[in-house]
Amino acid sequence: MSTDASSLTAQDLEFLRRPLHGFLSVADGPIPPQPRPVWFEATAEGTIQLFTAPDSLKVRRLRRDPRASIVVAAPVGERERWLSVAGRTTVESGGAPELCARLAARYWDLDDPARADDLAEILATEQIRLVIHPETVSRFAY
Repeated sequence: MSTDASSLTAQDLEFLRRPLHGFLSVADGPIPPQPRPVWFEATAEGTIQLFTAPDSLKVRRLRRDPRASIVVAAPVGERERWLSVAGRTTVESGGAPELCARLAARYWDLDDPARADDLAEILATEQIRLVIHPETVSRFAY
């Protein structure tokens, strides 16, 4: 395992551009984190962003304590590899619909009418963007 204080490498970004699920954990004082699977996007600036409803529990917790982490692992059948990014998270009002559309195209076949309807349903609701600003990046590859 290696830890780089705060930045994603080119190899990390290549790994994170794959349609893998991340497991997001947010801080909440003495309550243990409850990781949730999420879609995510690694940006060219080295942040990790995702979208969610503005009234979600994770947003309420992040407004109290902005610390969060995401762990992404290679799927079964590949050599073991994982990446963990932890840092301060900002809640952003702009860009969520565009992010949602990009991620839906990455994770779903939008030629499937059911998935296209699912995306339209999500886009019809208010969404916000969560941006994790890496402070600690840990990685493992076997």
